[in-house]
Amino acid sequence: MARTFGPAFSWGVATAAFQIEGASHTDGRTDSIWDHFARIPGAVVNGDTGEIADDHYHRYPADVALMKELGVDTYRFSTSWARVRPDGGDLNPAGVAFYDRLVDELLAAGISPWLTLYHWDLPQALEERGGWRHRDTAFLFAEYAMDMHAALGDRVSSWTTLNEPWCSAFLGYAGGQHAPGVTDDAGALRALHHLLLGHGHAITALREADAELDLGITLNFSRYAPLDPASEADRDTVRRLEDGMYGCFTGPIFSGAYPQTFLDDVAEIWPADLVQPGDLDVIAAPIDVLGVNYYNSWVIAAPDGSGTVSPSGASADEGVSPWLTARESRWIPTQAPRTEMDWENHPGAFRDLLVELDREVTGPAGTHLVITENGAAYPDDVLVDGAVLDLDRITYLREHVAAVHEAIEAGADVRGYLLWTLLDNFEWAYGYGKTFGIVHVDRDTMERTPKASARWYSSLMHSHRLEASGGDGDVPAGATPTA
Repeated sequence: MARTFGPAFSWGVATAAFQIEGASHTDGRTDSIWDHFARIPGAVVNGDTGEIADDHYHRYPADVALMKELGVDTYRFSTSWARVRPDGGDLNPAGVAFYDRLVDELLAAGISPWLTLYHWDLPQALEERGGWRHRDTAFLFAEYAMDMHAALGDRVSSWTTLNEPWCSAFLGYAGGQHAPGVTDDAGALRALHHLLLGHGHAITALREADAELDLGITLNFSRYAPLDPASEADRDTVRRLEDGMYGCFTGPIFSGAYPQTFLDDVAEIWPADLVQPGDLDVIAAPIDVLGVNYYNSWVIAAPDGSGTVSPSGASADEGVSPWLTARESRWIPTQAPRTEMDWENHPGAFRDLLVELDREVTGPAGTHLVITENGAAYPDDVLVDGAVLDLDRITYLREHVAAVHEAIEAGADVRGYLLWTLLDNFEWAYGYGKTFGIVHVDRDTMERTPKASARWYSSLMHSHRLEASGGDGDVPAGATPTA
């Protein structure tokens, strides 16, 4: 049966600066860690880079017009630290001006801008001074946040500090699968704490500047289930993964302390001088919204000496596991459908996660939830007319939006859904080989072509009504597959 969302529920899309903007050295922008990382042989599939990406820097008016046509009411985008403060130094007016134009374009189209300050593109010059392993980076991040507020705070009310800091800390500094490509376990823990410290200082400064802002952070979540619920070892492995992926963030943010179980797990490598007096009070500054990024869930078993299969977001060779606290855990395949990323689809686990977060984490803190990313990569079959009939993606989205509705019915305070992502883009270590977009981008011409999923999502955004499988809007009118 159809499911109806209230009129106040927000629908939109999310993107990230490095993945779509291009113009890597235009108007004063300098290298970010991802520019540098992409030049390392073998770091990114096919040697792809973000030099051009989707050329959104030059094509943003048409992209905003497309969003308006589709019915987007909220657009979550990130600003590039390397564009706004090249090399982490003085403010670059030309870089700020791009986001000034983008925000005005969005508002003219009736689309609410939602600004993410950090989506993984630290200036390379700051990395060469220690990056997130260096405490000073937290304070520089807060300065950058206030630069953006000074420029855009009169028109932007929704602000996210960090996107998926687990990836920044652990894929970047423990496993090395993401920029800056470092394998330094103690350094990853330093990065964890300094990312949180930067978040806390930015929240405090933004709140002091304007008490009416909607402020938050976005974390990535998976739900883990023990292979044998009666096995203490399997349950403990699940606990280690949960602590190491999001408990080490939600604990300090909502309770002002790292989980003791997490600290016990990393005791041998936790730097003794890391947490300074007052740090945890800063990190626990109240937030209004927790952004939930969700793509998959897994069945987990304790180590048995056979090694691990741990999906880490790596490109080809997984290398060192980024899960410091559960490196030998076993990830047990089920019969669930999988995306092209080889990620399992468990929409029921998504529902349960949202209910659990609301009851145990955000609800007691007076914080609401927004789905800030959810989507799927699939191989896209091109039709004769150039459109893409991506029925697998539509199925994934329908099931996961239904899960959000079920969570709301169960009492979870979820106020929006921002799909990942608008455009096929630079998918980090996978380059351009994995496509999450609901709009196809021709890599030679940059032409944008909405896929069937875009038309389906457009129908949902306009109606606030999720039709049952087989409902209207599944495919574009007149679309027929090639022979």
